[in-house]
Amino acid sequence: MLQAKNVERYDFVIVGGGIFGAYAALYLAKKGMRVCILEKEKALLKKASIVNQARLHSGYHYPRSVATALMSDDNKARFTKDHESFINFSFEKYYAIDRFGSFTDSAQFERFCHYINIPCEPVEKHPLFNYNRIEALYRTTEYTFDPILIADYYRRSLEEEPLVDILLNIKIQRVEEDGKSWMIDTASIEGGASQMIHAPQVINATYSGSNAVNQLFGVPKINLMHEISEMVFVTSPQLEKIGLTVMDGQFGSIMPYGLSGLLSLSSVAYTHHKVSYNNLPSFDCQAINTDCKPDFTSNCNYCPARPRSNQHKMIQQIKQYFREDIDLNYFTSLFTIKSKLKANYIDDGRPTEINMLRENPRFYCIFAGKINSIYEIEKTITF
Repeated sequence: MLQAKNVERYDFVIVGGGIFGAYAALYLAKKGMRVCILEKEKALLKKASIVNQARLHSGYHYPRSVATALMSDDNKARFTKDHESFINFSFEKYYAIDRFGSFTDSAQFERFCHYINIPCEPVEKHPLFNYNRIEALYRTTEYTFDPILIADYYRRSLEEEPLVDILLNIKIQRVEEDGKSWMIDTASIEGGASQMIHAPQVINATYSGSNAVNQLFGVPKINLMHEISEMVFVTSPQLEKIGLTVMDGQFGSIMPYGLSGLLSLSSVAYTHHKVSYNNLPSFDCQAINTDCKPDFTSNCNYCPARPRSNQHKMIQQIKQYFREDIDLNYFTSLFTIKSKLKANYIDDGRPTEINMLRENPRFYCIFAGKINSIYEIEKTITF
């Protein structure tokens, strides 16, 4: 039995300090709940919350998963209103169908857009694009958010919230329960005094670490797969206010990274370097960096075994869709572990899963990849 010395009591413990954990903590605090966030990194919102293309999805991206496309529009207006200062509205966004090897042709894409009622305007001519490689080009309506500014906003909001405590660089050592509450024994990763935490409800918001935390609390694992992924950042004087996504297959996307002046670049073929089909993220590079374990992964950006960048391949791939004199200048890359449900491997769907996996004491698991899904927690949590 865990000793009850120096026990700190909360209404909720949230494991994971990304955007979903941060929003959940603020939402609960507004309801009068006392909340503790446990985060293994040295700062909040440092991994998947910022290592993404910063697309505020409108549904276009998922012609093979209508459910995900429709869900992408859920709460988008609310998210946009709440974060208007951090959203880039001032660029032209295009979707294109590749002439070779696309899973979706132009007629299918147009039917899909019409079915879910999103704007899709054919563009017969445009001076920036290479129509020899494009079957069809469409002007669409899609924006990007600025992950760095949003992360700063949530960090400040949490620091100013008296009902939220944040423990950083923390590892959960042991967990016990008495049917009504969880007893969580935590310790600093770099050594130091341990802290015992007591709470009747726990929320797992760790994304790629979901199954490791579920395992600690003795609740069922989710059927996940994981990928070590690279997001490339470039600059371009000609494309500063242009976004292009090439559908649907082994293609890619380039678009403004919020308000930063950078363009984020991703590729179906080259963004994901390694894949793990285990429920815990297991990769061969963990044999080199033994501090990174399937049940307690490290930050890929600081890892000596990080994959070599695919930036050259990604830049050359996306340049095929533009005229020859377009400049793309490499700036940097960020890496992280991306996770998705195994059930969505075929249709590439990204549903939001927020479930109560244990009743007494309560344990919730959030698994979501779309930022405007942060509000779904409001539908699930009970007090």
